[in-house]
Amino acid sequence: MESNANTLMHDYIEKMTLDEKIAQLIQLAVPFFEGAEGGGLITGPMASLGITEQTVRNSGSVLGMAGAQEVINVQRTHLENNRLGIPLLMMADIVHGFKTIFPVPLAIGCSWNLELAERSAEIAAKEASVSGVHVTFAPMVDLVRDPRWGRVMESTGEDPYLNSEFARAFIRGFQGTDLTSDKDRVAACVKHFAAYGAAEGGRDYNTVDMSERQLREFYLPAYKAALDEGCEMVMTSFNTVDGMPATGNVPLMRKLLREEWGFDGILISDWGAVKELIAHGYAADESEAAYRAIQAGVDIEMMTSCYAKHLSELVEKKEVDESLIDEAVLRILTLKQKLGLFENPYRAADPEREQEVVFCEAHREVSRELAVKSCVLLKNEGVLPLQPQQKIALIGPFAQSSDLLGPWSWTGSKDDVVKLTDGIKRKLSQSAELLVADGCGIEEATEEQWKEAEAAAQAADVIVLALGEHSDMSGEAGSRANIQLPEVQLELIRKAKLLQKPIVVVLFNGRPLDLHGVYHEADAILEAWFPGTEGGNAVADLLFGDANPSGRLTMSFPFSVGQVPVYYNAFNTGRPQGAEDAQVRYVSQYLDIPNEPLLPFGFGLSYSKFDYSDAKLSSDLITVDQPIKVTVKLTNTGTVAGEETVQLYVRDISGEVVRPVKELKDFKKVTLQPGESSEVEFVLSEEQLRYYHADLKHHSDAGAFSAFVGPNSQQTTQLSFKLVK
Repeated sequence: MESNANTLMHDYIEKMTLDEKIAQLIQLAVPFFEGAEGGGLITGPMASLGITEQTVRNSGSVLGMAGAQEVINVQRTHLENNRLGIPLLMMADIVHGFKTIFPVPLAIGCSWNLELAERSAEIAAKEASVSGVHVTFAPMVDLVRDPRWGRVMESTGEDPYLNSEFARAFIRGFQGTDLTSDKDRVAACVKHFAAYGAAEGGRDYNTVDMSERQLREFYLPAYKAALDEGCEMVMTSFNTVDGMPATGNVPLMRKLLREEWGFDGILISDWGAVKELIAHGYAADESEAAYRAIQAGVDIEMMTSCYAKHLSELVEKKEVDESLIDEAVLRILTLKQKLGLFENPYRAADPEREQEVVFCEAHREVSRELAVKSCVLLKNEGVLPLQPQQKIALIGPFAQSSDLLGPWSWTGSKDDVVKLTDGIKRKLSQSAELLVADGCGIEEATEEQWKEAEAAAQAADVIVLALGEHSDMSGEAGSRANIQLPEVQLELIRKAKLLQKPIVVVLFNGRPLDLHGVYHEADAILEAWFPGTEGGNAVADLLFGDANPSGRLTMSFPFSVGQVPVYYNAFNTGRPQGAEDAQVRYVSQYLDIPNEPLLPFGFGLSYSKFDYSDAKLSSDLITVDQPIKVTVKLTNTGTVAGEETVQLYVRDISGEVVRPVKELKDFKKVTLQPGESSEVEFVLSEEQLRYYHADLKHHSDAGAFSAFVGPNSQQTTQLSFKLVK
């Protein structure tokens, strides 16, 4: 059957003119297309792209279209105008939910819950598919170490192993196991290939420069994991890799992605990235940009017209072999065939079913559950959980805000968001009182706002400050050099502190923050991130103890922005801080701040207390054929049931190239009742000890290792073993 489908696609290619083939490689936004609301007019900014009506009629895909009836209208009109009746692919950024919005991916990472992550992608796919979407530009699996970069909110953190596990989970959720028959799924597009998260200075679109070994060791594994799970598409990154912009990078795309990894799916540029090869200084003009991109294997050019205007001429001049265009078209047609679009070009788009499926109660329940699991309790000096009978002052710019969805939630609606005020009200007893005041805005305040807040705080038993970033302060192009809370919010904390009432801070933000002016002033801090549609309910569940915090950080919180990039799996130096034989001055340390982050990777508190004991190895030797077991006894010594994320790290004591001080190798989530104990077991194999050597070969070295087990990357019990080969 696959052979027949392949033959059919080749038949289409043989019938197509060169211009029709090239048009398949063009992705245009909704306004270009007849049938869309206000669409079909190539005027204004659209006209500046130089796209002809004929190119639109033969175009291969649409960017940013969602809504069952509009998709049907556009597809129907397109098929009426397309000579060969080749359907359009509808693509959109469905990053952390369609209409039911889940927490931002960085928050989902902090859940350490692969099952719920997969479920969130499955629900997003179901809502998107019934609304006419065929492809989502997700997941983003870029490894991130610099919280100044606004797009950290799209990643699941700083660890290559954990990012890889989440990449697999998201792909399973979006695509399922059979895209052809399962119409509730969509094709996934992993992004941004490659190393976009390492932009210098945390500045979006900036240069990336690193060794190939560093690239392979830390930045490539999550992309590879997504492809191993069957991801259908890859998106190029905006940045350079080894001096060459990714979108025209032959070694990266042709050699590594296509030849070494064997990827034969669609490679698409990010928005405008082909033409941006000129700005990079990698192409002299649009013709050269088209040449470099097609040579690198970019199948679809998104929202610029270098291919449309210049590929035909490049073929005629024999500077580009037409076979490169044919292979790109074949990949595009193959995905359309896999999605069943030739048999049913509307696929799952169904206006009636759309009303039943999208934003249904069952989906919202999962959003709430995942938001609960994603929040991280950063501090608690006996203030939480709150009591239903308490008089509570809820103060801050997020007290009554519906800005809880976060970036990349374009199909979500703030009107549907459960605000924190409403979530808390549902928890209070009839005798309790909730006093609500803004206190200040996100970045500015009035004296009247403070007076209102002061009156509320004076009358309350406890103050809950709802603080954070506006959603526009993170996300794409949301880079910030100052990652502290805005000064007006820090001033609000200082004023509240003077009232000598217990203070709980709830943070809504898209990145790890510098918590100066927050951490030491507050009695409790709950990191809620951007928690999504059910955010107010989820946060209230945690504040009142109806749910027990279980989130754990997947990105370190810096002590100061001057440390960044700061991450747990760093290399040691020849003069590490605290070396016994070194003078205090001449070790690798700052003179004014600690080396360590304020809050490390893996950190998170609970209303339960967990005790680790009896950590041991089944053997002190490991071989290629014989793994070892790492066990530890975990006991809930608290008064409430809770979930603990037990983490296993390894260090290679000496290697051909230096190795990180710790590397996450596995984790287990364990739920225990008060007083209950459980032996947690990990199986550690030789394969998990492999790394990229100086010659870029991937293997392990015999010698000494340390295993670390504990609740986070800093608080661990160390065990020693050797690898014998």
